[in-house]
Amino acid sequence: MTMLKEGRPTTPQLAVEDFAPVLPETATGNRALMLEEKLIFEIGSPDRTGVDFAPLPEGKSRLGGLERSAPIGLPGLSEQETVRHYTRLSRQNYAIDLGLFPLGSCTMKHNPRLNEKVARMPGFADVHPLAPIATVQGALGVIYELGEWLKTLTGMAAVAMSPKAGAHGELCGLLAMRAALEARGDARSVILVPESAHGTNPATAAFCGYKVENIPATPDGRVDTAALEARLGPDVAGVMITNPNTCGLFERDMKRIADAVHAAGGLVYCDGANFNAIVGRVRPGDLGIDAMHINLHKTFSTPHGGGGPGSGPVVFSAALAPYAPLPFVEKTENGFALIEEETAGEHHGGSFGRMVAFHGQMGMFTRALAYILSHGADGLRQVSEDAVLNANYILRSLEDVLDAPFAASGPCMHEALFSDKGLAEGFTTLDVAKGLIDEGFHPMTVYFPLVVHGAMLVEPTETESKAALDQFIMALRSVAERAKAGDTMLKGAPWYAPRQRLDETLAARSPVLAWSDATAA
Repeated sequence: MTMLKEGRPTTPQLAVEDFAPVLPETATGNRALMLEEKLIFEIGSPDRTGVDFAPLPEGKSRLGGLERSAPIGLPGLSEQETVRHYTRLSRQNYAIDLGLFPLGSCTMKHNPRLNEKVARMPGFADVHPLAPIATVQGALGVIYELGEWLKTLTGMAAVAMSPKAGAHGELCGLLAMRAALEARGDARSVILVPESAHGTNPATAAFCGYKVENIPATPDGRVDTAALEARLGPDVAGVMITNPNTCGLFERDMKRIADAVHAAGGLVYCDGANFNAIVGRVRPGDLGIDAMHINLHKTFSTPHGGGGPGSGPVVFSAALAPYAPLPFVEKTENGFALIEEETAGEHHGGSFGRMVAFHGQMGMFTRALAYILSHGADGLRQVSEDAVLNANYILRSLEDVLDAPFAASGPCMHEALFSDKGLAEGFTTLDVAKGLIDEGFHPMTVYFPLVVHGAMLVEPTETESKAALDQFIMALRSVAERAKAGDTMLKGAPWYAPRQRLDETLAARSPVLAWSDATAA
Protein backbone atom coordinates (compact mmCIF):
# COMPACT_ATOMS: atom_id res chain seq x y z
CA MET A 1 0.00 0.00 0.00
CA THR A 2 1.32 3.45 -0.90
CA MET A 3 2.09 6.22 1.55
CA LEU A 4 -0.90 8.11 0.14
CA LYS A 5 -3.13 5.45 1.67
CA GLU A 6 -1.08 4.61 4.77
CA GLY A 7 -0.14 8.11 5.85
CA ARG A 8 -2.05 10.68 7.84
CA PRO A 9 -5.72 11.14 6.95
CA THR A 10 -6.29 14.04 4.55
CA THR A 11 -9.61 14.82 6.26
CA PRO A 12 -8.87 15.46 9.97
CA GLN A 13 -11.65 14.61 12.42
CA LEU A 14 -13.03 17.25 14.82
CA ALA A 15 -11.64 16.67 18.30
CA VAL A 16 -12.76 19.62 20.42
CA GLU A 17 -15.03 22.60 20.02
CA ASP A 18 -12.15 24.98 19.26
CA PHE A 19 -11.09 22.75 16.36
CA ALA A 20 -7.81 21.63 17.98
CA PRO A 21 -6.49 18.86 15.71
CA VAL A 22 -5.70 15.37 16.98
CA LEU A 23 -1.95 15.89 17.03
CA PRO A 24 0.41 15.37 19.98
CA GLU A 25 2.41 18.40 21.03
CA THR A 26 6.21 18.10 20.95
CA ALA A 27 8.55 19.62 23.49
CA THR A 28 10.66 21.27 20.77
CA GLY A 29 7.82 22.51 18.62
CA ASN A 30 9.26 20.41 15.78
CA ARG A 31 7.03 18.08 13.77
CA ALA A 32 9.35 15.32 12.59
CA LEU A 33 11.54 16.85 9.84
CA MET A 34 9.54 20.10 9.77
CA LEU A 35 11.75 21.91 12.22
CA GLU A 36 10.57 24.88 14.23
CA GLU A 37 12.80 27.87 13.57
CA LYS A 38 12.77 31.10 15.52
CA LEU A 39 13.52 34.52 14.08
CA ILE A 40 17.18 35.37 13.63
CA PHE A 41 16.72 38.15 16.21
CA GLU A 42 15.73 35.52 18.77
CA ILE A 43 18.55 33.05 18.14
CA GLY A 44 21.41 35.42 17.28
CA SER A 45 23.34 38.04 19.22
CA PRO A 46 25.53 40.99 18.19
CA ASP A 47 28.64 39.51 19.82
CA ARG A 48 28.54 36.30 17.75
CA THR A 49 29.91 35.88 14.23
CA GLY A 50 31.10 33.23 11.82
CA VAL A 51 33.82 35.49 10.39
CA ASP A 52 36.75 37.19 12.09
CA PHE A 53 37.51 40.71 10.90
CA ALA A 54 40.69 42.61 11.62
CA PRO A 55 40.21 45.80 13.65
CA LEU A 56 39.40 48.79 11.47
CA PRO A 57 42.29 51.21 11.05
CA GLU A 58 41.90 54.66 12.44
CA GLY A 59 40.96 57.19 9.80
CA LYS A 60 39.17 60.45 9.25
CA SER A 61 35.44 60.11 8.68
CA ARG A 62 34.08 61.26 5.33
CA LEU A 63 30.43 61.01 6.41
CA GLY A 64 30.08 64.64 7.46
CA GLY A 65 28.78 63.93 10.93
CA LEU A 66 26.29 61.31 9.76
CA GLU A 67 28.28 58.33 11.06
CA ARG A 68 26.62 55.89 13.42
CA SER A 69 26.96 56.85 17.06
CA ALA A 70 26.17 53.43 18.56
CA PRO A 71 26.51 49.78 17.53
CA ILE A 72 23.92 48.73 14.96
CA GLY A 73 22.92 45.71 17.05
CA LEU A 74 22.28 43.24 14.24
CA PRO A 75 22.13 39.61 15.36
CA GLY A 76 25.09 37.38 14.55
CA LEU A 77 25.36 33.61 14.13
CA SER A 78 28.19 31.17 13.69
CA GLU A 79 28.69 29.67 10.23
CA GLN A 80 26.97 26.41 11.15
CA GLU A 81 24.06 28.22 12.80
CA THR A 82 23.67 30.46 9.74
CA VAL A 83 23.55 27.51 7.35
CA ARG A 84 21.03 25.68 9.52
CA HIS A 85 18.86 28.77 9.99
CA TYR A 86 18.41 29.49 6.30
CA THR A 87 18.15 25.82 5.35
CA ARG A 88 15.33 25.35 7.86
CA LEU A 89 13.58 28.46 6.58
CA SER A 90 13.90 27.23 3.00
CA ARG A 91 12.06 24.04 3.96
CA GLN A 92 9.06 26.15 4.92
CA ASN A 93 8.81 27.70 1.43
CA TYR A 94 6.69 26.20 -1.30
CA ALA A 95 8.44 26.12 -4.66
CA ILE A 96 7.91 24.90 -8.20
CA ASP A 97 10.63 22.31 -7.53
CA LEU A 98 8.41 20.78 -4.82
CA GLY A 99 5.14 20.52 -6.68
CA LEU A 100 2.48 22.05 -8.88
CA PHE A 101 2.10 25.80 -8.32
CA PRO A 102 -1.52 26.54 -9.31
CA LEU A 103 -1.48 30.35 -9.07
CA GLY A 104 -3.72 31.71 -11.79
CA SER A 105 -2.51 34.80 -13.67
CA CYS A 106 1.05 34.40 -12.36
CA THR A 107 2.11 31.38 -14.46
CA MET A 108 4.51 29.66 -12.08
CA LYS A 109 6.10 26.93 -14.17
CA HIS A 110 9.22 24.80 -14.35
CA ASN A 111 12.45 26.62 -15.23
CA PRO A 112 14.48 24.19 -17.39
CA ARG A 113 17.95 23.59 -15.94
CA LEU A 114 19.46 23.91 -19.41
CA ASN A 115 18.44 27.57 -19.43
CA GLU A 116 20.03 28.09 -16.01
CA LYS A 117 23.27 26.49 -17.19
CA VAL A 118 23.42 28.70 -20.28
CA ALA A 119 22.78 31.86 -18.23
CA ARG A 120 25.76 30.96 -16.02
CA MET A 121 28.19 30.57 -18.91
CA PRO A 122 31.21 32.91 -18.81
CA GLY A 123 30.55 35.89 -21.03
CA PHE A 124 26.89 35.98 -20.08
CA ALA A 125 27.00 35.71 -16.28
CA ASP A 126 29.82 38.26 -15.92
CA VAL A 127 28.93 40.70 -18.68
CA HIS A 128 28.92 44.37 -17.66
CA PRO A 129 26.61 47.04 -19.15
CA LEU A 130 29.46 49.53 -19.44
CA ALA A 131 31.82 47.16 -21.24
CA PRO A 132 33.03 48.39 -24.65
CA ILE A 133 30.63 47.41 -27.44
CA ALA A 134 33.36 45.49 -29.27
CA THR A 135 33.84 43.18 -26.26
CA VAL A 136 30.16 42.24 -25.79
CA GLN A 137 29.10 41.40 -29.33
CA GLY A 138 27.83 37.99 -28.21
CA ALA A 139 25.62 39.47 -25.52
CA LEU A 140 24.21 42.08 -27.91
CA GLY A 141 23.61 39.27 -30.38
CA VAL A 142 21.50 37.45 -27.77
CA ILE A 143 19.41 40.57 -27.16
CA TYR A 144 18.97 41.11 -30.90
CA GLU A 145 18.07 37.50 -31.71
CA LEU A 146 15.57 37.27 -28.84
CA GLY A 147 13.99 40.49 -30.06
CA GLU A 148 13.71 39.08 -33.59
CA TRP A 149 11.94 36.00 -32.23
CA LEU A 150 9.52 38.15 -30.25
CA LYS A 151 8.71 40.25 -33.31
CA THR A 152 8.20 37.16 -35.44
CA LEU A 153 6.00 35.40 -32.89
CA THR A 154 3.82 38.47 -32.40
CA GLY A 155 3.80 39.79 -35.97
CA MET A 156 4.99 43.21 -34.82
CA ALA A 157 7.44 45.68 -36.35
CA ALA A 158 9.67 46.70 -33.44
CA VAL A 159 10.61 45.65 -29.92
CA ALA A 160 11.88 47.36 -26.77
CA MET A 161 13.93 44.95 -24.64
CA SER A 162 14.72 47.23 -21.70
CA PRO A 163 11.47 47.17 -19.61
CA LYS A 164 12.05 45.21 -16.41
CA ALA A 165 8.61 43.70 -15.76
CA GLY A 166 5.06 43.45 -17.01
CA ALA A 167 3.83 46.66 -15.39
CA HIS A 168 7.02 48.40 -16.54
CA GLY A 169 6.20 47.19 -20.05
CA GLU A 170 2.69 48.61 -19.76
CA LEU A 171 4.22 51.97 -18.87
CA CYS A 172 6.54 51.69 -21.87
CA GLY A 173 3.65 50.96 -24.23
CA LEU A 174 1.50 53.81 -22.96
CA LEU A 175 4.36 56.29 -23.08
CA ALA A 176 4.92 55.36 -26.73
CA MET A 177 1.19 55.75 -27.41
CA ARG A 178 1.17 59.16 -25.77
CA ALA A 179 4.24 60.23 -27.75
CA ALA A 180 2.57 59.17 -31.00
CA LEU A 181 -0.61 61.08 -30.19
CA GLU A 182 1.32 64.20 -29.17
CA ALA A 183 3.38 64.01 -32.36
CA ARG A 184 0.24 64.40 -34.42
CA GLY A 185 -1.03 67.17 -32.16
CA ASP A 186 -3.88 65.05 -30.80
CA ALA A 187 -3.97 65.34 -27.02
CA ARG A 188 -6.42 62.79 -25.64
CA SER A 189 -7.24 62.19 -22.01
CA VAL A 190 -9.07 58.86 -21.55
CA ILE A 191 -7.97 55.23 -21.55
CA LEU A 192 -10.69 52.56 -21.62
CA VAL A 193 -10.01 49.45 -19.53
CA PRO A 194 -12.36 46.43 -19.57
CA GLU A 195 -13.34 44.69 -16.33
CA SER A 196 -11.62 41.54 -17.57
CA ALA A 197 -8.20 43.25 -17.87
CA HIS A 198 -5.30 42.83 -15.47
CA GLY A 199 -5.41 45.04 -12.40
CA THR A 200 -2.18 46.82 -13.28
CA ASN A 201 -3.71 48.21 -16.50
CA PRO A 202 -5.80 50.99 -14.92
CA ALA A 203 -2.98 51.78 -12.49
CA THR A 204 -0.54 52.24 -15.35
CA ALA A 205 -2.95 54.43 -17.30
CA ALA A 206 -3.53 56.62 -14.26
CA PHE A 207 0.22 56.85 -13.65
CA CYS A 208 0.60 58.18 -17.21
CA GLY A 209 -1.88 60.92 -16.43
CA TYR A 210 -4.90 59.45 -18.18
CA LYS A 211 -8.41 59.29 -16.87
CA VAL A 212 -9.49 55.64 -16.68
CA GLU A 213 -12.97 54.53 -17.62
CA ASN A 214 -14.29 51.04 -17.10
CA ILE A 215 -15.86 48.90 -19.83
CA PRO A 216 -18.22 46.18 -18.52
CA ALA A 217 -18.02 42.48 -19.29
CA THR A 218 -20.71 40.37 -20.89
CA PRO A 219 -22.29 37.44 -19.01
CA ASP A 220 -19.85 35.09 -20.76
CA GLY A 221 -16.82 36.89 -19.27
CA ARG A 222 -15.65 38.89 -22.29
CA VAL A 223 -15.51 42.58 -23.23
CA ASP A 224 -18.87 44.17 -23.95
CA THR A 225 -17.90 45.26 -27.44
CA ALA A 226 -21.04 47.30 -27.99
CA ALA A 227 -20.43 49.28 -24.80
CA LEU A 228 -16.83 49.92 -25.79
CA GLU A 229 -17.77 51.09 -29.27
CA ALA A 230 -20.44 53.39 -27.84
CA ARG A 231 -17.87 55.10 -25.60
CA LEU A 232 -15.26 55.79 -28.30
CA GLY A 233 -14.77 59.46 -29.16
CA PRO A 234 -12.21 62.22 -29.73
CA ASP A 235 -11.11 62.16 -26.07
CA VAL A 236 -10.24 58.42 -26.02
CA ALA A 237 -6.50 57.85 -26.42
CA GLY A 238 -6.86 54.10 -26.54
CA VAL A 239 -7.88 50.88 -24.87
CA MET A 240 -5.90 48.52 -22.64
CA ILE A 241 -7.16 45.00 -23.09
CA THR A 242 -5.89 41.66 -21.77
CA ASN A 243 -6.12 38.79 -24.23
CA PRO A 244 -6.58 36.04 -23.21
CA ASN A 245 -8.29 37.84 -20.35
CA THR A 246 -8.20 37.27 -16.60
CA CYS A 247 -11.22 34.99 -16.77
CA GLY A 248 -9.07 32.62 -18.82
CA LEU A 249 -11.02 33.38 -22.01
CA PHE A 250 -9.97 34.52 -25.47
CA GLU A 251 -11.41 37.85 -26.56
CA ARG A 252 -13.04 36.73 -29.81
CA ASP A 253 -13.89 40.31 -30.89
CA MET A 254 -10.32 41.57 -30.61
CA LYS A 255 -10.01 42.50 -34.30
CA ARG A 256 -13.38 44.25 -34.28
CA ILE A 257 -12.38 46.19 -31.15
CA ALA A 258 -9.03 47.22 -32.63
CA ASP A 259 -10.62 48.37 -35.89
CA ALA A 260 -13.19 50.44 -33.98
CA VAL A 261 -10.54 52.09 -31.78
CA HIS A 262 -8.37 52.90 -34.79
CA ALA A 263 -11.32 54.34 -36.68
CA ALA A 264 -11.95 56.65 -33.72
CA GLY A 265 -8.32 57.81 -33.76
CA GLY A 266 -7.17 55.81 -30.74
CA LEU A 267 -4.51 53.14 -30.20
CA VAL A 268 -4.68 49.60 -28.80
CA TYR A 269 -2.55 48.26 -25.97
CA CYS A 270 -2.70 44.54 -25.28
CA ASP A 271 -1.58 43.11 -21.95
CA GLY A 272 0.47 40.16 -23.19
CA ALA A 273 0.93 38.52 -19.80
CA ASN A 274 -1.06 35.54 -21.04
CA PHE A 275 0.80 35.17 -24.32
CA ASN A 276 1.81 31.64 -23.29
CA ALA A 277 -1.76 30.56 -24.09
CA ILE A 278 -1.54 31.64 -27.73
CA VAL A 279 2.18 31.66 -28.63
CA GLY A 280 2.70 29.95 -31.96
CA ARG A 281 -1.04 30.00 -32.61
CA VAL A 282 -2.05 33.68 -32.80
CA ARG A 283 -0.01 36.73 -33.81
CA PRO A 284 -1.31 39.78 -31.89
CA GLY A 285 -0.15 42.05 -34.72
CA ASP A 286 -2.72 40.40 -36.98
CA LEU A 287 -5.42 41.44 -34.51
CA GLY A 288 -4.61 45.15 -34.78
CA ILE A 289 -2.55 45.51 -31.60
CA ASP A 290 -0.27 48.58 -31.45
CA ALA A 291 1.76 47.68 -28.35
CA MET A 292 2.02 44.61 -26.13
CA HIS A 293 4.34 43.57 -23.34
CA ILE A 294 5.53 40.00 -22.94
CA ASN A 295 6.39 38.59 -19.51
CA LEU A 296 9.40 36.36 -20.18
CA HIS A 297 8.75 34.34 -17.01
CA LYS A 298 5.21 33.51 -18.11
CA THR A 299 5.75 32.52 -21.71
CA PHE A 300 9.43 31.67 -21.92
CA SER A 301 10.00 30.14 -18.48
CA THR A 302 12.50 32.49 -16.86
CA PRO A 303 12.42 32.50 -13.03
CA HIS A 304 9.48 34.19 -11.35
CA GLY A 305 8.59 35.04 -7.77
CA GLY A 306 9.37 37.52 -5.05
CA GLY A 307 8.93 40.44 -7.41
CA GLY A 308 11.61 39.39 -9.86
CA PRO A 309 13.98 39.02 -11.51
CA GLY A 310 11.61 40.29 -14.15
CA SER A 311 11.71 41.17 -17.79
CA GLY A 312 8.88 42.63 -19.85
CA PRO A 313 9.89 43.36 -23.46
CA VAL A 314 7.36 45.38 -25.46
CA VAL A 315 6.56 44.84 -29.13
CA PHE A 316 5.20 47.65 -31.30
CA SER A 317 3.24 47.99 -34.53
CA ALA A 318 4.72 49.96 -37.43
CA ALA A 319 2.65 52.97 -36.33
CA LEU A 320 4.34 53.05 -32.91
CA ALA A 321 7.83 51.82 -33.85
CA PRO A 322 9.27 55.38 -34.23
CA TYR A 323 8.25 56.20 -30.65
CA ALA A 324 9.75 53.14 -28.93
CA PRO A 325 12.26 53.76 -26.12
CA LEU A 326 16.04 53.77 -26.23
CA PRO A 327 18.41 52.01 -26.26
CA PHE A 328 18.00 49.23 -28.82
CA VAL A 329 20.35 46.82 -30.57
CA GLU A 330 20.84 47.13 -34.32
CA LYS A 331 22.55 44.66 -36.64
CA THR A 332 25.04 46.32 -38.99
CA GLU A 333 27.64 45.18 -41.51
CA ASN A 334 30.28 45.48 -38.80
CA GLY A 335 28.42 43.60 -36.09
CA PHE A 336 25.92 44.71 -33.47
CA ALA A 337 25.55 48.33 -32.42
CA LEU A 338 23.80 49.74 -29.40
CA ILE A 339 21.73 52.75 -30.50
CA GLU A 340 21.40 55.17 -27.59
CA GLU A 341 20.35 58.36 -29.39
CA GLU A 342 17.37 58.85 -31.68
CA THR A 343 18.16 59.57 -35.31
CA ALA A 344 15.91 61.91 -37.26
CA GLY A 345 14.27 60.25 -40.22
CA GLU A 346 15.09 56.72 -39.03
CA HIS A 347 13.37 54.25 -36.75
CA HIS A 348 12.91 55.47 -33.17
CA GLY A 349 13.17 59.01 -34.52
CA GLY A 350 10.42 60.12 -32.15
CA SER A 351 11.51 58.00 -29.16
CA PHE A 352 10.07 59.11 -25.84
CA GLY A 353 13.46 58.42 -24.23
CA ARG A 354 14.82 55.81 -21.87
CA MET A 355 13.01 53.41 -19.54
CA VAL A 356 16.11 52.30 -17.62
CA ALA A 357 19.77 53.23 -17.33
CA PHE A 358 21.05 50.24 -19.28
CA HIS A 359 19.77 47.50 -21.57
CA GLY A 360 17.47 45.19 -19.61
CA GLN A 361 17.78 41.87 -17.80
CA MET A 362 20.62 40.02 -19.52
CA GLY A 363 20.19 36.86 -17.46
CA MET A 364 16.53 36.66 -18.42
CA PHE A 365 17.30 37.28 -22.09
CA THR A 366 19.78 34.41 -22.11
CA ARG A 367 17.36 32.03 -20.42
CA ALA A 368 14.45 33.00 -22.67
CA LEU A 369 16.46 32.58 -25.87
CA ALA A 370 17.73 29.20 -24.70
CA TYR A 371 14.12 28.17 -24.07
CA ILE A 372 13.00 29.36 -27.51
CA LEU A 373 15.87 27.70 -29.37
CA SER A 374 15.43 24.41 -27.51
CA HIS A 375 11.72 24.35 -28.42
CA GLY A 376 11.79 25.73 -31.93
CA ALA A 377 8.70 27.06 -33.68
CA ASP A 378 6.83 23.75 -33.49
CA GLY A 379 7.72 23.33 -29.81
CA LEU A 380 6.43 26.78 -28.92
CA ARG A 381 3.18 25.96 -30.64
CA GLN A 382 2.93 22.84 -28.49
CA VAL A 383 3.59 24.97 -25.38
CA SER A 384 0.36 26.90 -25.90
CA GLU A 385 -1.59 23.78 -26.89
CA ASP A 386 -0.48 21.92 -23.76
CA ALA A 387 -1.19 24.94 -21.52
CA VAL A 388 -4.75 25.14 -22.85
CA LEU A 389 -5.22 21.36 -22.68
CA ASN A 390 -4.10 21.20 -19.04
CA ALA A 391 -6.36 24.08 -18.01
CA ASN A 392 -9.38 22.54 -19.67
CA TYR A 393 -8.61 19.20 -18.00
CA ILE A 394 -8.69 20.99 -14.62
CA LEU A 395 -11.91 22.81 -15.53
CA ARG A 396 -13.86 19.77 -16.71
CA SER A 397 -12.56 17.56 -13.88
CA LEU A 398 -13.83 19.91 -11.16
CA GLU A 399 -16.87 21.66 -12.64
CA ASP A 400 -19.17 19.09 -11.00
CA VAL A 401 -17.92 19.96 -7.50
CA LEU A 402 -16.98 23.65 -7.87
CA ASP A 403 -19.00 26.34 -9.60
CA ALA A 404 -17.36 27.28 -12.91
CA PRO A 405 -19.13 30.51 -13.96
CA PHE A 406 -17.99 30.53 -17.59
CA ALA A 407 -17.74 26.80 -18.29
CA ALA A 408 -20.88 26.91 -20.43
CA SER A 409 -19.37 29.49 -22.79
CA GLY A 410 -16.90 26.96 -24.17
CA PRO A 411 -13.31 25.91 -23.51
CA CYS A 412 -11.08 28.10 -21.39
CA MET A 413 -7.58 29.08 -22.41
CA HIS A 414 -4.63 28.68 -20.01
CA GLU A 415 -6.44 28.94 -16.69
CA ALA A 416 -9.63 27.62 -15.14
CA LEU A 417 -11.89 29.89 -13.10
CA PHE A 418 -14.12 28.73 -10.24
CA SER A 419 -16.20 30.53 -7.59
CA ASP A 420 -17.41 29.92 -4.03
CA LYS A 421 -21.02 29.54 -5.12
CA GLY A 422 -22.45 26.32 -3.71
CA LEU A 423 -20.26 26.05 -0.62
CA ALA A 424 -21.97 25.47 2.72
CA GLU A 425 -23.21 28.56 4.54
CA GLY A 426 -20.35 30.37 6.23
CA PHE A 427 -17.67 28.72 4.11
CA THR A 428 -15.61 30.79 1.71
CA THR A 429 -12.93 30.64 -0.92
CA LEU A 430 -10.39 31.34 1.82
CA ASP A 431 -11.34 28.10 3.60
CA VAL A 432 -10.77 26.12 0.41
CA ALA A 433 -7.40 27.80 -0.11
CA LYS A 434 -6.27 27.12 3.47
CA GLY A 435 -7.43 23.51 3.20
CA LEU A 436 -5.21 23.04 0.15
CA ILE A 437 -2.18 23.95 2.26
CA ASP A 438 -2.82 20.91 4.46
CA GLU A 439 -2.90 18.81 1.30
CA GLY A 440 0.61 19.98 0.43
CA PHE A 441 -0.28 22.49 -2.31
CA HIS A 442 0.18 26.22 -2.57
CA PRO A 443 -3.32 27.70 -2.94
CA MET A 444 -4.57 28.95 -6.27
CA THR A 445 -5.09 32.69 -6.83
CA VAL A 446 -8.09 33.75 -4.75
CA TYR A 447 -10.62 36.58 -5.05
CA PHE A 448 -9.28 37.52 -8.49
CA PRO A 449 -10.55 38.42 -11.05
CA LEU A 450 -12.93 40.74 -9.26
CA VAL A 451 -15.72 40.14 -11.79
CA VAL A 452 -16.39 36.76 -10.10
CA HIS A 453 -17.45 36.57 -6.45
CA GLY A 454 -15.16 34.37 -4.40
CA ALA A 455 -12.99 33.64 -7.43
CA MET A 456 -10.53 30.75 -7.50
CA LEU A 457 -8.20 31.03 -10.49
CA VAL A 458 -6.15 27.93 -11.32
CA GLU A 459 -3.35 27.85 -13.90
CA PRO A 460 -1.69 24.43 -14.20
CA THR A 461 0.75 25.51 -16.97
CA GLU A 462 1.98 23.29 -19.77
CA THR A 463 4.90 21.87 -17.77
CA GLU A 464 2.76 19.69 -15.47
CA SER A 465 2.16 16.01 -16.22
CA LYS A 466 -1.24 14.34 -16.13
CA ALA A 467 -0.17 12.52 -12.96
CA ALA A 468 0.58 15.84 -11.23
CA LEU A 469 -2.73 17.29 -12.40
CA ASP A 470 -4.64 14.23 -11.17
CA GLN A 471 -3.10 14.56 -7.72
CA PHE A 472 -4.00 18.25 -7.55
CA ILE A 473 -7.54 17.56 -8.78
CA MET A 474 -7.97 14.89 -6.10
CA ALA A 475 -6.80 17.27 -3.38
CA LEU A 476 -8.94 20.22 -4.50
CA ARG A 477 -11.97 17.96 -4.96
CA SER A 478 -11.55 16.63 -1.42
CA VAL A 479 -11.33 20.13 0.08
CA ALA A 480 -14.27 21.40 -2.00
CA GLU A 481 -16.45 18.48 -0.91
CA ARG A 482 -15.61 19.20 2.73
CA ALA A 483 -16.52 22.89 2.24
CA LYS A 484 -19.82 21.93 0.63
CA ALA A 485 -20.54 19.47 3.45
CA GLY A 486 -19.82 22.09 6.13
CA ASP A 487 -16.80 20.33 7.68
CA THR A 488 -16.00 22.65 10.59
CA MET A 489 -12.40 21.46 10.78
CA LEU A 490 -11.82 23.29 7.52
CA LYS A 491 -12.48 26.62 9.26
CA GLY A 492 -9.27 26.12 11.23
CA ALA A 493 -7.05 25.01 8.37
CA PRO A 494 -4.17 24.84 7.82
CA TRP A 495 -3.42 22.49 10.72
CA TYR A 496 -0.17 21.02 9.40
CA ALA A 497 1.64 24.16 8.25
CA PRO A 498 4.45 25.72 10.35
CA ARG A 499 2.01 28.53 11.21
CA GLN A 500 -1.73 28.41 11.54
CA ARG A 501 -4.26 30.81 10.04
CA LEU A 502 -3.52 34.45 10.80
CA ASP A 503 -5.80 37.37 11.49
CA GLU A 504 -5.08 38.83 8.06
CA THR A 505 -7.22 41.93 8.59
CA LEU A 506 -5.29 42.87 11.74
CA ALA A 507 -1.97 42.09 10.05
CA ALA A 508 -2.85 44.39 7.14
CA ARG A 509 -4.14 47.23 9.31
CA SER A 510 -1.52 47.06 12.07
CA PRO A 511 1.63 45.50 10.59
CA VAL A 512 4.66 45.06 12.81
CA LEU A 513 7.52 46.24 10.62
CA ALA A 514 10.43 46.35 13.06
CA TRP A 515 11.83 43.91 15.59
CA SER A 516 12.03 44.70 19.31
CA ASP A 517 11.90 42.76 22.54
CA ALA A 518 8.33 43.98 22.90
CA THR A 519 7.52 42.33 19.58
CA ALA A 520 8.50 38.94 20.94
CA ALA A 521 6.40 39.49 24.04
